[in-house]
Amino acid sequence: MKDVVIVGAGPAGMAAGIYAGRARFDTIIFDKGIPGGQILLTDWIENYPGFHEGIIPVQLIENFRKQLEKFGVKIKMAEVKKIFKHNNAWKIIAGEEEHSARSVILTPGSSYKRLGVEGESRLTGKGVSYCATCDAPFFKEKDVGVVGGGDNSLTEAIYLTKFCRKVYIIHRRDRFRGEKILHERVLENPLIEVLWDTVVDKISGEMKLESVQLKNVKTKSVSKLELAGLFIAIGMMPNTSFLQGLVDIDENGRIKVGKQMNTSQHGIFAAGDVTDACPSQIATSVGTGVIAALAVTDYITDLT
Repeated sequence: MKDVVIVGAGPAGMAAGIYAGRARFDTIIFDKGIPGGQILLTDWIENYPGFHEGIIPVQLIENFRKQLEKFGVKIKMAEVKKIFKHNNAWKIIAGEEEHSARSVILTPGSSYKRLGVEGESRLTGKGVSYCATCDAPFFKEKDVGVVGGGDNSLTEAIYLTKFCRKVYIIHRRDRFRGEKILHERVLENPLIEVLWDTVVDKISGEMKLESVQLKNVKTKSVSKLELAGLFIAIGMMPNTSFLQGLVDIDENGRIKVGKQMNTSQHGIFAAGDVTDACPSQIATSVGTGVIAALAVTDYITDLT
């Protein structure tokens, strides 16, 4: 019987693991992939407190991992397929194994929605990005594109104008969605040009992004646009499909949590951008992971 099982080895899960380990709880973290989560898609982090010159994501995750080891917490590569209540414990099916735990912290994270076009995967982290807040400073005085027409894509485009020479918004429709005030700010910004009724068909470049192939969905005409960066902002998909029926999930697929990161199930907590209480930033993910671990400490103490 484990004290704590953490599902997901991103910043939120690893931060929760560090605090659970320090509390001397028997803790294990399961992740179906490489520890680190979405932050591994960028090549440099400048906005995480404590690293004034920035840090590569792999090194930050390695630092987290060493802290976990220091406090006796292990990460095991296995996909959690199901969680259910059995007697007074939670059963976790991870890979081909079954584990029992007094408490669970859900930190499976979210996945960026992708275009699914040629060159996207190969050039991710080499000009193709999914986070302007993370990567905008790398494109100072350069031309970039933003794919999308919702509030997030418009906000990203406005933010990028602080750094970039020119920002193209590539939108498949002839009008924006979301807040009107964002529409106004975008259309009034001289550094932003909107390419209406347009989609990205192909992303090209050898060692880094060089250009994108565009297609007008109405005229079917094809064109080429040279860019140093392409920010894909078409939404996120919380990794919660395996949690359906277990905890309350909102209309966007995120786990509903309280102030202590508690879910609708007694003994199950959640943290990171998979919840409805956390922006998609490393620092906030870490913070909610810490809150969840502290709440688990109180929960387990009350059980004994």
